[in-house]
Amino acid sequence: MLHSKPPRRILMIVENLPVPFDRRVWCEATSLRKAGYEVAVICPKGRGHDASYELLEDIHIYRHPLPVEARGIAAYFIEYPTALFWELLLAVKVAWKHGFDAIHACNPPDLIFLLGILFKLFGRKRFIFDHHDVNPELYEAKFGRKDVFWKLLRLVEFLTFKTADISIATNESYRDIALGRGGMPADRVFIVRSGPNLQRVRPRPADPAWRNGRRFSVGYIGVIGESEGLDLLLQSIDHIVHQLGRTDIQFNIAGTGPAWNAIVKLSEAMNLSDFVTFTGSIGDEALFTMLSTADLCVNPDRVTPMNDISTMNKIMEYMALGKPIVQYDVREGRRSALDASLYAVKNDPIDFSNKIIELIDAPEQREAMGQYGRQRLEKSLSWDHEEPKLLAAYEALFSQTPGRSPVAVEPTRAVRPSSPRSI
Repeated sequence: MLHSKPPRRILMIVENLPVPFDRRVWCEATSLRKAGYEVAVICPKGRGHDASYELLEDIHIYRHPLPVEARGIAAYFIEYPTALFWELLLAVKVAWKHGFDAIHACNPPDLIFLLGILFKLFGRKRFIFDHHDVNPELYEAKFGRKDVFWKLLRLVEFLTFKTADISIATNESYRDIALGRGGMPADRVFIVRSGPNLQRVRPRPADPAWRNGRRFSVGYIGVIGESEGLDLLLQSIDHIVHQLGRTDIQFNIAGTGPAWNAIVKLSEAMNLSDFVTFTGSIGDEALFTMLSTADLCVNPDRVTPMNDISTMNKIMEYMALGKPIVQYDVREGRRSALDASLYAVKNDPIDFSNKIIELIDAPEQREAMGQYGRQRLEKSLSWDHEEPKLLAAYEALFSQTPGRSPVAVEPTRAVRPSSPRSI
């Protein structure tokens, strides 16, 4: 009698955002589960996601306390070891309760490769590096220097690539890093973009309540941290309200992050509380209703070496909702949005505010840009186009024994594991 082997089991680890709030990780997890893999996720707790354990869509989610964000050199020695401790503890728990055949590590931090080495040595587990952020460039953006700690980040990045059986890049810029700095063979690097799931990210009927009695509204969704430029956005809003006298625009900011309290206090200090609503973490219906009500959406990410080569999820979600965008002129942001966005001068809040007003006063232009972005998502950038690439990467991962290079698989071809196997 033939007995089918149990399905392959995946442990995903992400440290900087809770799941399912991390939309990319959640798309990957649900796609793998739908394809027959068993999936568990380790992530931090966050506003609205405080349960230590949760089963969502047949995916096991284990959450740990969120360490403080690194704001100085010393903080790195608190945040990273703390996260690694909880990840190791929960990985052992997942191994005991569910088992896993591969670790899918999402950075930051890059220290997760230590878990990869440990489980490779003692459990013959495979290791996938899902490259979300470029930590050396992030450090440079925060501290403005390339010192010994920057060199250390370059080293652990290199070691992460060397530990990985395959790596997943979010765009061409990250693929170049994997091939260059990471020294990975081209057939072990797969581009899987952060395309939104159009079944989830879809327009909702507008709700005038989000306009707060005003004629227009502007939306933002994303992490509220140092590099996301919310302070620059508040400077733009201040110019619009107090210098240009435009009191007919409501700004709605959804999301949480380590700089949330500071940004809310800054808004109050600038006398913008009546014009800016901070929603915190909100559910999909409220979030996409707010963004659907918006006349345009913004991405105030600073132009830094990191942001310049990173693809931001919010850009894709704005396009999925058919919204025109204003952002600073970052390389990958322009590659993603093209004509769906206007691009302000580097880190110039006055020019950013002028671009907002330009679109507010041009309804036909807003409509054309929004339609262009939506069509671009439908034709080439939605998660429907990226899911087959993720599954192709996994098929390559499991095509060889642990620790050996997988055979080359065309990363753009839809390769689904017809009968997942446990190794």
